[in-house]
Amino acid sequence: MNIEQDLARAYPDDPDMLRRLHERLTAAAANQGVLDIAYRTIDSPVGQLLLAATDRGLVRVAFATEGHDAVLQLLAEQISPRVLDAPGRLDTVARELEEYFAGRRHRFDVALDWQLAKGFRSLVLHQLPGIEYGHTASYATVAQLAGSPKAVRAVGTACALNPLPVVVPCHRVVRSDGTMGRYRGGPDAKRALLDLESAA
Repeated sequence: MNIEQDLARAYPDDPDMLRRLHERLTAAAANQGVLDIAYRTIDSPVGQLLLAATDRGLVRVAFATEGHDAVLQLLAEQISPRVLDAPGRLDTVARELEEYFAGRRHRFDVALDWQLAKGFRSLVLHQLPGIEYGHTASYATVAQLAGSPKAVRAVGTACALNPLPVVVPCHRVVRSDGTMGRYRGGPDAKRALLDLESAA
């Protein structure tokens, strides 16, 4: 990220030169195996989303409310400091999200890198793609599916900290009384996703 800032300072009045240098930097990093995390942003009905991927797959989806710079810094600390704006690696994810938001896609097929979810949280998140598009399940139901019926609060925490929201559909998990519960993107984003799916 510092290299990109340095380039922007060096070529403030030449965006075409900056773009070409960035493309060369990205290609060189990928060819030399030093691009550990590629990222890009996309616009969506729930605000701008940051997408980040490793060689293994999509590792993070972040809402604007989380602060994209802060998320990138955490990725650099948790996974690798070799992070670069390299949108090409995320073209498939961006396309599938666009199809989802247009109501044409009901499940995601992209590879996922689960390394930011460990232990019981990972177990919980792996249950969520089984909740069908347009449907919801209670935290208690997901706790049962994860093999720990009494761990309802832990399920809530796992959903609230889901590193792959939208793609791993924690928005489909609600309280037993039907109210929404916590969501990484905030209650308005959760309601918007549920409304989108119910309208299809």
